[in-house]
Amino acid sequence: MSLVYLWAFLVTLSQVSLAFGVTVHAVLRKRDTRAVIGWSALAWLAPFVGSLAYIILGVNRINRVGTRMGLSDTMRRIPGFSLSESERVLFEEANIQLPHLAGLARAGEALSAKPLLPGNTVDCLRDGDEAFPEMIAAIDSANLSVGLLSYIFDSDRAGEEFLNALVRAKDRGVVVRVLIDCVGARYSKENMVARLKEVGIEAASFLPTSGFSSRRFSNLRNHRKILVVDGCIGFTGGTNIREAHCLNLDPEAPTQCLHFKFEGPVVSHFKQVFVTDWAFTTGEQLSGPAWFPELTRHGTVWSRGISHGPDEDFETLSKLIFAALSAARERVRIVSPYFLPDSRLIEALSVAALRGIKVEIYLPSNNNVKVVEWAAMGQIGQILEHGCRVFFTKPPFDHTKLMLVDDVWALVGSTNWDPRSLRLNFEFNVECYHRELSEELHAILDSKALGAREISLEEINDLPLLAKLRNGFARLLSPYL
Repeated sequence: MSLVYLWAFLVTLSQVSLAFGVTVHAVLRKRDTRAVIGWSALAWLAPFVGSLAYIILGVNRINRVGTRMGLSDTMRRIPGFSLSESERVLFEEANIQLPHLAGLARAGEALSAKPLLPGNTVDCLRDGDEAFPEMIAAIDSANLSVGLLSYIFDSDRAGEEFLNALVRAKDRGVVVRVLIDCVGARYSKENMVARLKEVGIEAASFLPTSGFSSRRFSNLRNHRKILVVDGCIGFTGGTNIREAHCLNLDPEAPTQCLHFKFEGPVVSHFKQVFVTDWAFTTGEQLSGPAWFPELTRHGTVWSRGISHGPDEDFETLSKLIFAALSAARERVRIVSPYFLPDSRLIEALSVAALRGIKVEIYLPSNNNVKVVEWAAMGQIGQILEHGCRVFFTKPPFDHTKLMLVDDVWALVGSTNWDPRSLRLNFEFNVECYHRELSEELHAILDSKALGAREISLEEINDLPLLAKLRNGFARLLSPYL
């Protein structure tokens, strides 16, 4: 009997210790009081299971400050204007007559610790049909370096073209580094990291999930899509490297998306993010002129890279979105494949609409993740009732990530409007101030709107009871979708 009592004591002590540890960690790390209460209650009321769930799903921060501190001075001294200087010339040089956006520019610098850089060109690339040839051509033109970071890099027809281009660059003596998220790499049956290593290309997986010590970070993924060639040409957007984005290949799951090519001083922000992620993953510090050449003005777009993730950049993008919604004077247009904003963003969107701002949100009519579609339907009514308008775009599935404010400001990049992107993923976006670029992007949204179906509050309210229950329960899962 003594052994039985001893065993019961040890089990109880282990449960109490785990639950106490979860409670302390949540109190110190969680900003949302409801999250602290919820996770603590789960740890105490669901022995062991609750604590394990917290370790796997509840840890949403990682310390990477040391990696950034190890960066070279070249990376930290980004050429450009300080905000006080840029405010003086921004609207004159870009021919923008909307001085209220100066406050948004100030918020962007305060949040990102990066200056707003003039003299950039931005080319909008539709789908993989336009983006992939441009990216491969850039790789084929590389003389010094190629840095590629992608959430998904599939071993399919599109991936094969990139693999061959990277091999050609390596054979020319170009320094090639490829970083793929560990979970994203599993979307393909053949792991592209392994294939790249087989042909002699330096490649790595971001935050591997093997081993118990790594499991606590398994929910923190690198969702960025960045390609930097010779340190002077940068690509980013929402397009993964997979044939689904090539509509001309007639893939099984065709996927629309937008990607962007940048040239000019803002590419320095692309390099900073790639080199930081590579150093964090491999320990190798990339430096020198191959990665950091001097950049000159190349166009008329003012841009700033915004890195965001569960590290020291936590919630940077959420705050920038709040600032953009507050700065809007006429209209806000949003495109996102996964739309699950938290209560704060729902309120910000609603307040913008109540101020008389035209708020339009474009979502895919048939989502590739049904539970996300149901969860979105479970909360759309909260913004419809205050005057926001929601449109469902026609197939193929629209993977575009885009936010436009008035006729000048655009936010492009990899971030979805869901808790995973805004709290758990490492993301990269670029804010752009330019009237002509904004007009081009508005025209793309106009074309989406032509075939889109607007959903009304009455339609949401008239859904069958079972559909409402399904959507409501799916919404409860939104923090983990």
